[in-house]
Amino acid sequence: LRHISTMLNAGLPITTCLEDILKTSTHKRLLEIYGNILNEVESGVSSSEAFRRFESEVGTISVALIDLGEQTGSLDESIEKLADILQEVYDNRMKLKKATRYPVIVIFAMIIAFSFVITLVVPQFQAMFAEYNTELPFPTLFLLWIENAITKYGVYVLLGAVGIGIVLSFFYKRSFNFKLLFDKYMLKVYIVGQVIYLSMIGRFIFVFDRLSTSGVPILDSLKTSIGIVENEYLKDRLSEIIGAIEEGRNLTSGFSETKLFESMVIQMISAGESSGSLSSMLDKISNIYRKKYSYLVDNVATMIEPLLIAAIAGFVLLLALGIFLPMWSIAE
Repeated sequence: LRHISTMLNAGLPITTCLEDILKTSTHKRLLEIYGNILNEVESGVSSSEAFRRFESEVGTISVALIDLGEQTGSLDESIEKLADILQEVYDNRMKLKKATRYPVIVIFAMIIAFSFVITLVVPQFQAMFAEYNTELPFPTLFLLWIENAITKYGVYVLLGAVGIGIVLSFFYKRSFNFKLLFDKYMLKVYIVGQVIYLSMIGRFIFVFDRLSTSGVPILDSLKTSIGIVENEYLKDRLSEIIGAIEEGRNLTSGFSETKLFESMVIQMISAGESSGSLSSMLDKISNIYRKKYSYLVDNVATMIEPLLIAAIAGFVLLLALGIFLPMWSIAE
């Protein structure tokens, strides 16, 4: 997109830009999409209409901005703004993946270590304890019960977990009410809920600001911005804003009815509407959410650390008590 924008800004026709993309791109699906778009444009179809035929892949926001660029005669600027929006969304996703990489690796390492100790180490002690006919303490019995469960039913538990995951995925894709309930519950999960909320709301405000500033009608800007929110519950609540505008009420009323925004944000929207500086206020609100999201993501590892330490401590304590308590009994 930045490549196309630069070439358009230099005065080259859109067909030349698309031809150059086909020469430089190595992504198979992108080549197919841009090849089809080039053929459509050369046959007399507008760029926005050509992109609209791939809306499910390039996104509603791409079609909206390209359409706006054609209408205003500033296609290069519109595509540049589109690239900025997509870059913002991508950067946030990458930042989250980077922040959660360490905790995920630690959790998987703990699971592997625990399974190894339970299935290979504990049975060796079980044989030794059996020779002494002594009553085993609860931690040891618990370890032996886990070892027995993993050995006999581990495969079934794993298959059951995969089956539950498939069923949940099926209902999530097919049932709107289930998806709504599931997404609402996810917002209440420790850390995860805050990350989802800040990323989705921040994305909504950022895109709404860019679209409305670019000259897209406010209702179209809202619909497109809400459309890229991936949490169904947040999307449903944000739709209250569209309802308020369609009923002739102001933007402040719509934002207030969603119950998703703090008082400060509502006051800023109200001030922006009253003074005619809504774009400036939206930009400030977008920066607020971006900073909150960045701070949260940067500290995810720190916030999860107490849980990881508690889990490791519990694991070590269970092993220590389960193995050493009966050994002390034998010594006595």
